[in-house]
Amino acid sequence: MAGFFDKAILSETPDPLTITAGSPADDLTSHPAPADSADSEQRTGKRVREAAQELLKYGLLEENQKPNLYRTALTSSAQIADILEPLDLCMGIDEIRGLLFIRVRQDELAEEDEWSHPLVRRQRLNLEQSLLVAILRQHFIAYEQESGTGASQALIAVDDLIPQLQVYLGDPGSESKERTRVINLLDQLKAHGLVSAPDAHERVIIRPIIAHLASPANLQALLIWLREQLNRRLPAAEQTSDEFREERE
Repeated sequence: MAGFFDKAILSETPDPLTITAGSPADDLTSHPAPADSADSEQRTGKRVREAAQELLKYGLLEENQKPNLYRTALTSSAQIADILEPLDLCMGIDEIRGLLFIRVRQDELAEEDEWSHPLVRRQRLNLEQSLLVAILRQHFIAYEQESGTGASQALIAVDDLIPQLQVYLGDPGSESKERTRVINLLDQLKAHGLVSAPDAHERVIIRPIIAHLASPANLQALLIWLREQLNRRLPAAEQTSDEFREERE
């Protein structure tokens, strides 16, 4: 026997055959929510999104580091271009070296410094870092001339970099200090994607993006300036030494 509450519920439940237009049930059946599949069909493919996100996160994609994302970005370059275009960015392609990298669209910033782009962080290198970049780039170009463009194992040892830096920066007076200085500089350049971490033999791999980081003209100007500073320093040191000698006499 149905109780009081059972009768009350049954009396308030509408007969499905007598539902009138405009009722809540009619809204549910006549206006179904859009299916998730419709939204997913309009979205960019997952792998293309991942490749674009990787490019924006690190600024580059290397074939030997992430081959799947590299191939996706390369074969979907038109879609990647559509993603980057509203940001005034584009994708640089260096297939010989297996390298894709983010570039600022120069046609949009023809008369402006590309560092003024709102999505590009100004990461100026100091004097020591810039000098090491110039030295590493010379080694990388020499390696490609010997092994062919696109070779990806441009190794250089810390011990080979120490005397080259000493020519311009001087000797700190301690071998351990000099080694620490070079290792710290390499670690700083590693954050820019220019070198790998040192291996067990204290060697690093020079990454191919270094070929695009700075123009040869800028690097040559840096080396000329450093030589000028060195030439000015030497006469000044000799003059001080002569004055000290005269005072003692």
